[in-house]
Amino acid sequence: MRVGMTLGYAGGFSQAVTELADFERAGLEIIFVPEAYSFDAVSQLGFIAARTTRLQIASGILPIYSRTPALTAMTAAGLDHVSGGRFTLGLGTSGPQVIEGWHGVKYDAPVGRTRELIEICRMVWRRERLDYKGRYYRLPLEGSELGKPLKLINHPERERIPIVVAALGPKNVAMAAELAEGWQPIFYFPEQAAIAWDAPLAEGLAKRDPSLGPLDVIAEAPLAIGEDAAQLRDFVRPFFALYIGGMGARGRNFYYDLACRFGYEEAATAIQDAYLIRPASFS
Repeated sequence: MRVGMTLGYAGGFSQAVTELADFERAGLEIIFVPEAYSFDAVSQLGFIAARTTRLQIASGILPIYSRTPALTAMTAAGLDHVSGGRFTLGLGTSGPQVIEGWHGVKYDAPVGRTRELIEICRMVWRRERLDYKGRYYRLPLEGSELGKPLKLINHPERERIPIVVAALGPKNVAMAAELAEGWQPIFYFPEQAAIAWDAPLAEGLAKRDPSLGPLDVIAEAPLAIGEDAAQLRDFVRPFFALYIGGMGARGRNFYYDLACRFGYEEAATAIQDAYLIRPASFS
């Protein structure tokens, strides 16, 4: 088991990085930098790479729709290079409100696009000429008179940079278990995890290439240390309220759906009702 930590995306980055050296000495092994409609994760990951020596760094996550597949692969190879082989590429789909609202890109075929993106990234890292004919990505551009298959100029630190997929739904979880080095479920609840994920994990693992090794499971959970348990619970309530209540519309909120699959539909509905009446804000 490794001990990791996720940085917040709403502020406090510089102070957190200043403290990372102490966390690194204390045994922290991996740090995840998220990307929402916030500062980008890539510049922050490069900054962390320069300020640490042993700590593994990971995007947690880069939305698959906000960059072309080739740029995602280039970025991962660059971060792996400047960190001396310490980078993990965390990928996820985000949600329609962010992708279509912030990026202006259609949120479609999340599972199929993630699958093809993983294949393209690994082609780039192997320095193969990028001639890819998928259902969603076709490189070079079809019909282009000048576009031609190219390969990465630089030699990457590794031709197999670890990929972690943040996935909650059955199809996406099965795909992650089949293709990725790791799977990152949010709100991992051990007592109820089997209800939500046992079947899709088994489906994906049955198709998994043995060369990928065992599936790394990144079970993210909030941790707060102190004597006043009630106050510490209040510290994390806004986080759960934001995701279950506000990260998506009614009928299209993956985190709300997960809470319902865990058996907390009544509480999840109350959170969503309260949030959508008076939404919270990062400002």
